[in-house]
Amino acid sequence: MGVPTFRRRTEQRGLRLWPVGRVLVLAFATAILVAAAVFYTGWDLLGAQGLKPEHRIDSKTLFDLVKLSFGVVAGAGALVALVVAYRRQRVDEDGALREATRLHTERFTTAVSQRGNESAAVRLGGVHALAGLADDAPTRDLRQTCINVLCAYLRLPYTAEADLPRATRRPSTRTWPCGKSGTPSSTSSATISV
Repeated sequence: MGVPTFRRRTEQRGLRLWPVGRVLVLAFATAILVAAAVFYTGWDLLGAQGLKPEHRIDSKTLFDLVKLSFGVVAGAGALVALVVAYRRQRVDEDGALREATRLHTERFTTAVSQRGNESAAVRLGGVHALAGLADDAPTRDLRQTCINVLCAYLRLPYTAEADLPRATRRPSTRTWPCGKSGTPSSTSSATISV
C-alpha cells in the first residue's frame, strides 16, 4: 500500500555520516586484521616452523624493512584518501538529490497552479506536467505525491455543461472580430474588411 516505514525514515532524514575519526580508526583496524589474516594464512600454507633469530641485521634486511615501512605508510595514506573520497562522493550525491528535489518542487508548484486555471487547455497541460513529474521524481515519496494529487483531481466533482441551468450555460454563438456572430462554421465564409 505504501512505502515501508524503514525506507521512508531513511529518505526523510537525509545524509547521516559517521565522524571521520571513527571511520578512520575502523578502517585502519579492519586493514590490520585483514593483513594479519593473510599473513597467518600464508604462514600456515607454507608450513613454516619458526623464525631463525638474527643478532645482526645486514643491509639487505635493513633495506627490506625500509621498503616495508614505506609500503605501510603508502597504504595508510591510500586508506585515508579512499575514506575521504567516499565521504565527498556521498556529500555530493546528497547535494544533487537536494537540488533535484528543489527543482521538482518548483515544477510541482507550477503544475498544480495550472490545474486551477479557468482554461481547459491550461488545466490539461497541468495534468500532463504532473504525470511527467511523477515519471521524473527523484524519490518514491515525491512520485507518490504527484500520483496522489492527480487522483484527487480526478475525484473532484464535475458538472457537465448540459446539466447546468440555462442561465449559467455559455452561449453557443459568439461575436467574432469581423462583426459577425454565430458559430465558427457559419462565419468561415465571412470576409474581413479593413
